[in-house]
Amino acid sequence: MLTGKQRSYLKSMANGIDSIMQIGKGGVTENVIKQIDDALAARELIKISVLNNSMLEAKETANEIAEAVRAEYVQSIGNKFVLYRQSKEKIIELP
Repeated sequence: MLTGKQRSYLKSMANGIDSIMQIGKGGVTENVIKQIDDALAARELIKISVLNNSMLEAKETANEIAEAVRAEYVQSIGNKFVLYRQSKEKIIELP
């Protein structure tokens, strides 16, 4: 579980990164979950966009995916959301 200070730190880091993935009208599939899991293992902090044609809410989708890949939901703004999961290499040092 992230503290408020850690969440703020991750939000500031996520501000500078681009979305690495888009979720479209196909929704959240097993393949999408696998790709997100792999991306979290490599990067720890990722930003994902939910396309307008998908009819999904960003926050609900983020929480669903976070639970599936055992990650922490950081934030959602508009149709984008940020997830964090610490890897074994600890790329990001949290305060």
